[in-house]
Amino acid sequence: MKVVKVVLGVFCAVLIIMQFFRPERNVLDPLSLTMTSNQIPMTDEIRMILQLACLDCHSNNTRYPWYAEIQPVGWWLAGHIREGRKELNFDDFGSYRPRRKFSKLRQIEEQITEGEMPLPSYTIIHKDAILSNEKKELLIAWTKELRDSLSARYPPDSLQVRRPR
Repeated sequence: MKVVKVVLGVFCAVLIIMQFFRPERNVLDPLSLTMTSNQIPMTDEIRMILQLACLDCHSNNTRYPWYAEIQPVGWWLAGHIREGRKELNFDDFGSYRPRRKFSKLRQIEEQITEGEMPLPSYTIIHKDAILSNEKKELLIAWTKELRDSLSARYPPDSLQVRRPR
């Protein structure tokens, strides 16, 4: 019984100490949504869908829920956000080269179609981020429209990802 109390005490002490080590916040630009829509043509409806389902992890401005203050949950969220921004950052999308834009737009379509995005771990808490079939169709049509726009402006071979032989 004494061993259990010691282990429990150490565990609690570690949890308390962990609260003093917080990850860096992803709040670089409070006007993130405005910047995104200035760089990428979109309707208000697309803008709202992106805000609810994508931009917390794929922009320079995350809306943090209350549980992000609790470690190690905050660390876990920070890792997801870092990975999401590394993979696709809508705020940086305008600076991507045409080939990368084209590729990212195709990946967005694939991941929406396959139900990989938004992540299920995100939609458990953020029910408004769950994409209805209508919202999926809107996003897919939007990505196709942007890809078509790129295809009209650049030679087709310049937009294709080169596969190593």
